[in-house]
Amino acid sequence: MKLIQNFWAVALFAAVGTAQAALPVQTWTAKSGAKVLFVESRSIPMLDVNIDFDAGARYDTLAKSGLASMTNGMLGLGAEGMDEESVANGFADVGAQRGGSADNDRAGASLRTLSSAPEREAALKLFANVIQTPTFPEPVLVREKQRSIAGLKEAETKPEAIADRAFSKAMYGNHPYAFDPTEQSVTAISRADIEKFYHDNYSAKRAVVTMIGDISRAEAEAIAEQITVKLPAGAPPPLLPPVGAPDTTPIRIPHPASQAHIMIGAPTLKRGDPDYFPLMVGNYVLGGGGFVSRLMREVREKRGLAYSVYSYFMPLKDEGPFQIGLQTKKEQVPEALDIVKRVVADYVANGPTAKELQAAKDNLIGGFPLRIDNNRKLLDNLAVIGFYNLPLDYLDTWTANVERVTVAEVKADFAKRVHPDALASVVVGAPQ
Repeated sequence: MKLIQNFWAVALFAAVGTAQAALPVQTWTAKSGAKVLFVESRSIPMLDVNIDFDAGARYDTLAKSGLASMTNGMLGLGAEGMDEESVANGFADVGAQRGGSADNDRAGASLRTLSSAPEREAALKLFANVIQTPTFPEPVLVREKQRSIAGLKEAETKPEAIADRAFSKAMYGNHPYAFDPTEQSVTAISRADIEKFYHDNYSAKRAVVTMIGDISRAEAEAIAEQITVKLPAGAPPPLLPPVGAPDTTPIRIPHPASQAHIMIGAPTLKRGDPDYFPLMVGNYVLGGGGFVSRLMREVREKRGLAYSVYSYFMPLKDEGPFQIGLQTKKEQVPEALDIVKRVVADYVANGPTAKELQAAKDNLIGGFPLRIDNNRKLLDNLAVIGFYNLPLDYLDTWTANVERVTVAEVKADFAKRVHPDALASVVVGAPQ
């Protein structure tokens, strides 16, 4: 989960409930084998390009966790005939911005450039070079590993980072979603490891290119070929173990912080699951709606046990988490846990009221234009649609899908997916 102006927001919002596509997504397979999604927008003289690879941390090993992130981070820090300074200066000279990121499922790079031919062509040439001919310089790798290890050492002192690491392990066990980088695993990563990970996973056939901007379809086709034609041949992705049941043994970790950090949850939902909308809308009532949610009302407003409490679903390629989180005083941990568990159990058993559900739908639908009110947000949504093979009209039908959710669906899907007695729980800073 995180440019075009209000035209698209208004167009999409106005198209709710109709069969006509408000966002004209064009899609094709490039000659290189890459999947391409493109939206032509002439509203501003900009082009946004994103390329995602099936190269996330789910392909890390325990011994070298952090490899996917390190590989992605090294893109742009050296390419054929260029060091990192010349790469950075090259983008700056034409006013372009390059980005990159890696998460559990995806790893990729992005470019924002003026759409005028001289600037665009220079930026794309450099972008293609960075993606297709990275050099992974050894001295830069040594530096980046040192930076990563320093960050990990700092994180080991923070209760929220400690809780997150323990919670991932409790939820996912031996699945790669549980693997977090450590000083030992990052130290073990070599340049040869990074080169192999890149050549195995950064292939055109495992790539999704998304573009939004002031170019034609023919220009978009040429760009897609330009930035993917020289990518590695790649290798078949390794088979991953299935996601199992979470470890429900309560985990209590001492910490000197004045506040205890609490996480509760379980693996629940894959991206594209038909139960997503009832669960997402229903969760707005439970803990996703801020001050109007039940958890906030019961934990904060009625009892003053926490400043904030939240819940969310995060669908992934494999079952992503349903998660509840809050902070409270150490001596209040038992009461806070008891209240949260009672609220969740009641909600799973009885679901929302009709009034609560309608308020949730009104808020979600009313806030939808803010999710898509510029090119960057639209590109992010388009990248998710392309990578996870969601329907091309996903954005066009989003509000209609929210509106049609019923109380019965929420109750049934929560009962099917969320089992109050089978949730992992972690408390960092717990009382003795």
